[in-house]
Amino acid sequence: MTMSETTSNLTEAAVTETAAGGAHGYTSDKEAYLRRLRRIEGQVRGIARMVEEDKYCIDILTQVAAINKALHAVSLGLVQDHMSHCVVGAAQESERTGNPEIVQAKVQEAADAIGRLLR
Repeated sequence: MTMSETTSNLTEAAVTETAAGGAHGYTSDKEAYLRRLRRIEGQVRGIARMVEEDKYCIDILTQVAAINKALHAVSLGLVQDHMSHCVVGAAQESERTGNPEIVQAKVQEAADAIGRLLR
């Protein structure tokens, strides 16, 4: 599946989920996120073992870098899900109600989250 097909599917899901009761943007990919997070959790336990076993510093740092990359991938996926679900839903609600503050709040939420990720 291409990125544009994924985005289109997420947008369609967002509209459906918003109408059905407001599920979160990541809901359709929840199991995939949980698998990735469990794998990261295992990597963290592996690093703790490496420290316990007095492994070489650079080997430990290499594993830390891998975990950081994996967490960034999860974070970027969640940002994309938020944009395609929550922000799109807010834009639709804003248009429906005529209240521009609805979408501005979600955009600000996304900007704040991105800012935290960049720190």
